[in-house]
Amino acid sequence: MSEVKNDELIPSAKRLIKSLRDMGYDFSTAVADLIDNSIDAGATEIHVNVQFEGDDSWVSVADNGRGMTTAEIREALRFGSETEYDVKNLGKFGLGLKTASLSQCQVLSVASRSDPKESKISAFCWDLDHIERVNRWEILPIKMDEMHRMLREPLLKSTGTVVMWQKLDRILGYKHPYGEFARKRMATMCRELEDHLAMVFHRFLIGETQRKKITIYLNGNSVRPWDPFARSESKTQCLLSTEIPCEFEEISGIVHIQPFILPPKDEFSGRDAWEHASGPKKWNQQQGLYIYRGDRLIQSGGWSRLRTVDEHTKLARIAISFNPELDDAFKINVAKMRVQLPVQIQEPIQRVIEPVVKRARDRYDRPSKPSVPRPISNPPPNPPVVTTGNPPITSSSPTQITSHENPTGQARPIVQEHTPGYPDTSQVGLVNKEKLWTLEEIQTKLEAAAEPDERQIISRVFTKLRRLLSG
Repeated sequence: MSEVKNDELIPSAKRLIKSLRDMGYDFSTAVADLIDNSIDAGATEIHVNVQFEGDDSWVSVADNGRGMTTAEIREALRFGSETEYDVKNLGKFGLGLKTASLSQCQVLSVASRSDPKESKISAFCWDLDHIERVNRWEILPIKMDEMHRMLREPLLKSTGTVVMWQKLDRILGYKHPYGEFARKRMATMCRELEDHLAMVFHRFLIGETQRKKITIYLNGNSVRPWDPFARSESKTQCLLSTEIPCEFEEISGIVHIQPFILPPKDEFSGRDAWEHASGPKKWNQQQGLYIYRGDRLIQSGGWSRLRTVDEHTKLARIAISFNPELDDAFKINVAKMRVQLPVQIQEPIQRVIEPVVKRARDRYDRPSKPSVPRPISNPPPNPPVVTTGNPPITSSSPTQITSHENPTGQARPIVQEHTPGYPDTSQVGLVNKEKLWTLEEIQTKLEAAAEPDERQIISRVFTKLRRLLSG
């Protein structure tokens, strides 16, 4: 009998690479994936630069890590790289550099210098227009005299790597992105990026990990870490930590749980500190579990279906930390945007959560600090209405929240609060009891229910909606 010959079927480059652009990244998570690689390369300084120049706009991420040789760059640019990853590395699948970058741009360039004694810089790029023409998995070499200055200049003084994005079709949303609208869009995305990096890498920025402390610069400005647990506040309660063993397919590890109860508003050191602690998604949506993989934040808030979000438990925030060796147990995806609590440890985690939630609820519901009584003689017919951009006022008196749109497109709560000595109109039907949703709450709910590849679309729609409402 003749031997059956196996056929190698190489996927169509121009078709598959388009599909790989939709892995669920948005701008902030894509940049964060590049910073993971810089941390794994031993970098202590990471410079993120975003430049708006119409068609020639670009984004670069440059680090002072150990760099890569020419052969290592080629391998790093391979989809499904065979690079060996240390068990503690933040990278995992050999896809992040490519899928994160091409989710945002059409031209991905990588330049690197690995020898501190030699000035040689090697550089290659993926160009989607080229792949469309030739339908082959070809990277293009970049000659020294053809390099963009932001690929070359960061590597003149030290080793390191620069990743550069050009033709930013997914970021700016236009084939030819000119005008003030496109410029403002990029400025908004930069503000969101700063918040995201400050949160995701706060342990590295503070220097709380076993790795080197890092500094991240965004357009030349140092990114300040955002601590979800407000540990600089004297009234923050750090509760007893717990360790839970976890086994999955012959892999075993330890899951560390550290609960915190943050102070109520009137016990914070100041209004600015309270606002800062509210986080990017604000108080209600930032309560819950903060899940860390190798000290890098993967999930920021939410209860992972163990319970529901509740105004009265918003002071509870719980850190859950595991090492990358348990990735399969936690079902980490390529974009490092999705994580699931392993079934076998959900019950032990629930037992830890319950008393923490009870204490957080008790702290929220405790009587407010007494205020100076107001005179009850000649009261006005209705209590005063106080308009505020802050979260609902914590009070033992009845409080009703409704939502009104402000010029920025974000809901501004109007707080109708009962004042001692005045009629309580909440009891006579003068205050609407229905729950009205802010744009932010609606967006958060939609993103929670959406698939990873749908979240970027939702984010874009709500960005446009806010602009329309403010315009």
